[in-house]
Amino acid sequence: MRFLYILVFFISMQTVNSQNQFVPDDVPYKIALEKAKSEGKPIFIMLYADWCPHCNQMKKEVFSNLDVMAFLKENYVCIWKNIEKEEGIALKNKYNTKSLPTFLFLDANETLLYALKGEMKTPEFMTEVKYALNSRMQLPYLEKEFMNDPSNSDKFFTYLNTLKKGKDRTDLSAPTHIYLNTQSDAQLISETNWRIIANGVTDIKSREFQFVLKHQKEFAAVASQNRVDRKIESIVTELLRPYVDNLDTVNYYKQREIAKSIRLQKTDSLVFKFDLTLAERTEKWQFYKKTTLENTQKLVWNDASFLKDIGQTYLKHINDTESLKKSIFWVKHSLEINDSYDGNLLLARLYKKIKDKKLALQYANDAKVICSEMTWSTKEVDTLLAELNTK
Repeated sequence: MRFLYILVFFISMQTVNSQNQFVPDDVPYKIALEKAKSEGKPIFIMLYADWCPHCNQMKKEVFSNLDVMAFLKENYVCIWKNIEKEEGIALKNKYNTKSLPTFLFLDANETLLYALKGEMKTPEFMTEVKYALNSRMQLPYLEKEFMNDPSNSDKFFTYLNTLKKGKDRTDLSAPTHIYLNTQSDAQLISETNWRIIANGVTDIKSREFQFVLKHQKEFAAVASQNRVDRKIESIVTELLRPYVDNLDTVNYYKQREIAKSIRLQKTDSLVFKFDLTLAERTEKWQFYKKTTLENTQKLVWNDASFLKDIGQTYLKHINDTESLKKSIFWVKHSLEINDSYDGNLLLARLYKKIKDKKLALQYANDAKVICSEMTWSTKEVDTLLAELNTK
């Protein structure tokens, strides 16, 4: 009898777990549109991928909540589409989806009413799906309000804030420039217009961004120098990163010249880092060496972490002794900025590579001291010391 009770308890627990486990319905998109028309409801679409941890977390935490699902099914026609399958691919392309998960709210005519992106907790998600039902908070209404009065900063900022919940910054550019074209140069320097520029301007050659470059002190007074610096760095990053990620060297070097035309230390440093990342990914080690020899001290001299990264690359891929000695000089400077276990261990390995056993032992022992003081495992440095002591 006791065994029977345990068996019944186990089965009941399995039933509860299965009920709380979210399984997406693969309803065809065409059927969802027909259902939306017949029931007079908007459509809710989750675009996801099986490999996306944020998507899986939302499924586990949010969509396994019975109250969430009850609200969605009562108010929306719900479908869930994998972006690596036929209908998911089509929807991803149709609505220019670049982030996962993405949530689309459409009417029966496929008009985008609202959009969200990224992982959210249940309370935040529920707030947003309720906003999406309010016609005065939906994108078509906010866009119409803005376009009827395109110089109204309050109306535009409301539209922009809603738009950016589900769109990448590049998708904000067109409406941002419609608004900013109504503003004189003098009007651009205000806290509201700075926030609009910071959120919506992505074109490095645009009138507004070029104006920011020429009036950094004035914008720093209404925002802060740190925020102005971050905007300048982000616009260079948004310009160059896609070409580096896609290993598109032809277009990278075209756009690189535009970024270099800014002629600021902080942007030159950023371009330098992108140059090295692209060289590593395309395994252009001679170019990597030439670029670092010319610019390391000029552009990243106070970045201890990056100096060590360069040293690691030299250890793995550069073999001529004179260049290796230069990398040793850089890594030594990184230790002057921040004495570290990994920096000392790297120096020991670089000295070993140029066959300077005495200095290799010195830095290996220094690394072991730091390691012991921090109560970390000394296995890695002990292996290196053993190699050095057997030669």
